[in-house]
Amino acid sequence: MRPKRLKDYFGQEHLVGANGALTAAIRSGYIPSIILWGPPGVGKTTLAQIIAEETKRPIFTLSAISSGVKDIREVIDKAKEQNLFSKGLNPILFIDEIHRFSKSQQDSLLGAVEKGTITLIGATTENPSFEVISALLSRSQVYVLKPHSDEELLSLLNKAIKEDEILKGKDIELIETESLLQMSGGDARRLLNNFELLVNSHPDKKIVINNELVKEQIKLNPTMYDKSGEQHYDIISAFIKSIRGSDPNAAVYYLARMIEGGENPEFIARRLLILASEDIGNANPNALMLAQSCFHSVSVIGHPECRIILSQCTIYLASSPKSNSSYQAINAAQQLVRDTGNLPVPLHIRNAPNKMMKDMGYGKGYQYSHSYENNFSIQEFLPEEIKGTNFVQMGNNKRELELKAMLEKLWNNKYRF
Repeated sequence: MRPKRLKDYFGQEHLVGANGALTAAIRSGYIPSIILWGPPGVGKTTLAQIIAEETKRPIFTLSAISSGVKDIREVIDKAKEQNLFSKGLNPILFIDEIHRFSKSQQDSLLGAVEKGTITLIGATTENPSFEVISALLSRSQVYVLKPHSDEELLSLLNKAIKEDEILKGKDIELIETESLLQMSGGDARRLLNNFELLVNSHPDKKIVINNELVKEQIKLNPTMYDKSGEQHYDIISAFIKSIRGSDPNAAVYYLARMIEGGENPEFIARRLLILASEDIGNANPNALMLAQSCFHSVSVIGHPECRIILSQCTIYLASSPKSNSSYQAINAAQQLVRDTGNLPVPLHIRNAPNKMMKDMGYGKGYQYSHSYENNFSIQEFLPEEIKGTNFVQMGNNKRELELKAMLEKLWNNKYRF
């Protein structure tokens, strides 16, 4: 069912539709080096083959899983022997899963791509800005492929039933397709593989496809979640931002995505621990304690029960008042340290463990706070060069407003917290 011409290609209208970014390039015959970035089963390999077919160019195919620098050099040598560059028909080198190539392997492509000896088409499921070296990226156009829509998958399925050599000889009726489409996750390859399994395991001459049959015959496919890939970073980012945005529903959803994808629960608990301080802080000090308890409990209990603890902590943090004042304060203080260097600590608050240091003025004039009313006495603690600097800006929440009022009263409004 793999299409061989552009007119038979399913999906990616933004790239190969009438006004698609790749359509004009294919028609003109000028193809730049390309990185095709998208999830599995959306037509990256097929598109590379169609480009070669439509532009009448030879195509060499390598897989980054099984190929190395030696294989790359052999292809480049063959491309040079064909001497098609002068005719504008330089061969295409298609590399599947190019993100699996090391830096040195990617470096070996640069000269041939730069000179035009080959036109590179690389396919990747990972964000190329992380996985492809910048020198190669700067010489290539990156095109993003999208998961197939349900409409596209259904059209592909009906086409397969009518045209596939095996399927067209069978009596197949599609009654319900929701489960089949859901299990495909926008992946055409997965859809056709699942459908083939259904048909081959059906004993009757007439094959009726419905949701119940799909659920019985096909085990639920694992959630698409690569713990070391971009999905990992996208999902955890969405998780954190949902909690920060006080949306417990979205937060629990992304938590479920990670759990179903097999994410390490301790990784999730660590992120909750960080968030409890960074995004809630003193607006609700209990948040940090609960997150710490969550991390400990998850470490002790493990799967599958730890999901309940993670859910409790996630909902609590998402529902808690928010403040990033602690995060902002340490950022501001660190930046000032970088800008001003190692400023001398004021003499009156230095440690004076011996007579020589006392004679030098260490500790002289220090006012022991507990000797004064309210356990407080106004004195300067910062170095002379930055005295009066205010790093802490309390958030607009009940708890921090109380702290703000208390501190400003103590300091007689010297600082506006």
